Amino acid sequence: MSHSKVKILVHGILGVKNRENLINSDIEKQVHSFIHEQLVVLGCYAEKINGTPNHVHILFHLNSQKTISEVFKQVKGAVSYKINFNNLTKNKFSWQVGYGAFSVSQSKIEEIKNYIENQKTHHKKMTFREEYNKFIKLYGL
Repeated sequence: MSHSKVKILVHGILGVKNRENLINSDIEKQVHSFIHEQLVVLGCYAEKINGTPNHVHILFHLNSQKTISEVFKQVKGAVSYKINFNNLTKNKFSWQVGYGAFSVSQSKIEEIKNYIENQKTHHKKMTFREEYNKFIKLYGL
């Protein structure tokens, strides 16, 4: 092949430190915008970003020149900085140390986008911890 062709889709999950409900409806769009901006800087195309007050789901195309850990390190650091710099939360904002990153098949893109879009409804039935444990079991981790 004369050119490299790479398409790696990632379903990422970022939790707010101590699962605090800091991403309220007043700042949610700004936080999602900050995440989107960082993904653009990294050369990662965002398909969908949504979440609840204590965590965010992101479906994005991984830039083949970046590692998943590089992407999450920059996104988490830059977004925390912007939230705190702009005093968007009463208390200091930070993400949990870890993150979730799961591969997504081309055939599942619409299903995952729909799942992310409906986070608030979904979490009326399941807590963040229950959801995360479900992903851990599903992916055999």
